[in-house]
Amino acid sequence: MSPTIDGGALLRVEDLVVEFRAKRFGRAFRALHGVSLHVAAGETLGLVGESGSGKSTIGRAVLGLAPVSGGRIVFDGRDISAADRATRRVLSRDLQVVFQDPYSSLNPALTVGDTLSEPLQVQGIGGAEARDRVAALLDRVHLPRDAMHRLPREFSGGQRQRIAIARALALRPKLIVCDEPVSALDLSTQARVLDLFLELQEATGVAYLFVSHDLDVVRHISHRVAVLHRGGIVEQGEASQVTREPAHDYTRALLLASPVPDPDRQAERRARRREAAAG
Repeated sequence: MSPTIDGGALLRVEDLVVEFRAKRFGRAFRALHGVSLHVAAGETLGLVGESGSGKSTIGRAVLGLAPVSGGRIVFDGRDISAADRATRRVLSRDLQVVFQDPYSSLNPALTVGDTLSEPLQVQGIGGAEARDRVAALLDRVHLPRDAMHRLPREFSGGQRQRIAIARALALRPKLIVCDEPVSALDLSTQARVLDLFLELQEATGVAYLFVSHDLDVVRHISHRVAVLHRGGIVEQGEASQVTREPAHDYTRALLLASPVPDPDRQAERRARRREAAAG
């Protein structure tokens, strides 16, 4: 592990640059250019932006799944920008992820119990302790204990995402990267899963780096919000301020793009968004 770095925040991203090099022509595409942000212990930072804005790339870089071309990522006082595989294995105790698609993120051949015990076994936790931990995880995400004997295909999308959340919680991490974790769910299920995230944070003190394209979602879940556009942050601040009185034109356009249940209000929003785009 790298020497400890004083920084205060649980996660600190400093001037992060991520470039992807095309195989055929060797040209680099810069997905992020000089992004800086931080997440405190027990806090939720929402990253919001449209597809291609770079928000998911930040989460992937934190997880070691995207190359860090410049800047650095400091987690729990240690520079993890170039962490090797062995270091990442150790980091997995404190740094976990919940992906977007609950259908593809779970192994269909493993029972729920095997899925939840797998990260425990990797860290040397087995036997009765692992079984007790699995039962407690199912309780925590409001699934019946007999779920451990069933396969993922026997559950709905919302239930599968609860299983994925339980797996992320298995090692009692300090930070979970949530990459569009409710976008594949219907609106009513979204609300229940978001409430579960809030409940788990209050109970465990875990921090979230929460990626979403929907300002209404990040308003519900986040303490602070960073708005991404074309690989850079255009606005950052308290969630209530950014999502209700945005200062940047792009943030205002995102707010108008968020769906609302009232057809008349939705039509008005679309008209206002077209006017803003034309302007």
